[in-house]
Amino acid sequence: MAEPEKNEQSKSPELEVPLNPSRLARVMPWLVPAVVVVVLAAGGFLVGRGFGVRGPSGAAGGAEHGQAEHAATSKEPASHPGTGESWYFDLEPIVVNLNEPGVTRYVRAGLTLEMSSTMDEKEGRPYLEQRTTLMKHALTLFLSNQTIEDARGEKNLTRMLNQIVAALNAAVFPGSKPRIQAVLFKEFAIQ
Repeated sequence: MAEPEKNEQSKSPELEVPLNPSRLARVMPWLVPAVVVVVLAAGGFLVGRGFGVRGPSGAAGGAEHGQAEHAATSKEPASHPGTGESWYFDLEPIVVNLNEPGVTRYVRAGLTLEMSSTMDEKEGRPYLEQRTTLMKHALTLFLSNQTIEDARGEKNLTRMLNQIVAALNAAVFPGSKPRIQAVLFKEFAIQ
């Protein structure tokens, strides 16, 4: 009987768990996931900064600087939407991928067309409604060829609006006098 008691005594030291774990042992299960989260967040931040490069107009105060520069160097007359006997035609918002290699960015644009007074609203509205698909097609082709830098700042957006007017006039009124005077943004968001 002495032997079984020895076996029990020799097994008990191996099975004993310390009742007071060290401070490091209590913190370790929380420390490892916290370090992993911090490292992944820093990596995501750096990757976002690497692919989402901001141009000079994206810097703080860039919009005010761009407006002053545009006003000082522009020799073309400013277009003033809403003058004369024009009328407006709303297009549904359109979502298009931008031409950004390596990154998926898209633009959501809602536009309003300012139509010339030479086109009667009663006849023009049904004409434009029939050609809404054609206008969306022309907008998709135009916007999908733009980059993020083409859509930054007032100067670039004004240039883009003028090019959209030309593209829509060519698509909807081919071979005739342009009837779309201006394009106005209802919404313009890049993600």
